[in-house]
Amino acid sequence: MRRELTVEALRELMSKLARTAPRRGSFQVYVVGGGTAVLAGWRSATIDADLCADHDEVFRDIQAIKERLRLNVEFARPEDFVPALPGSAERHRFIERVGSVDFYHYDPYAQLLSKVVRGFRKDLLDAERLVGSGWVDPRRFRELVEAIPDSAYAHYPNLSRQSVLDAVGDFLAGLPPIRPKG
Repeated sequence: MRRELTVEALRELMSKLARTAPRRGSFQVYVVGGGTAVLAGWRSATIDADLCADHDEVFRDIQAIKERLRLNVEFARPEDFVPALPGSAERHRFIERVGSVDFYHYDPYAQLLSKVVRGFRKDLLDAERLVGSGWVDPRRFRELVEAIPDSAYAHYPNLSRQSVLDAVGDFLAGLPPIRPKG
């Protein structure tokens, strides 16, 4: 039986990944979804670790690691489900360096779009926390979504530009008003 992914379990997974990473080079591994929520303290646990990397060889021992740790690991990034947002690569949030591996939270704006479009209750709660934490500015989020080129939707036959804009608009309309600082 697999165990839940807690902060401790995720840190153990990160340590094992770094320990088994190829000796040559440096690597970037991105935590996505529930893992971000767990590390940020928004949830105590999630069912699996959603990860991705620029170079998949960092995952060469993932089967043995997940069996040893009794964890579910999935390879996913927001762009597997929704169109890419402009500038996503510049918005990853650094977590820590372990050995030759730099761990990041995947772009919070991309994660937010994926969660809002999926629309499950737990996703929408995470989405509210992404905004409430200050990781995502709602106005900038809307601008980025509106900047997705129409052609990008051709890769997502279950999505339309209008359905995405409607989901984003509904989500943002349900947020509490932003209060000016000062």
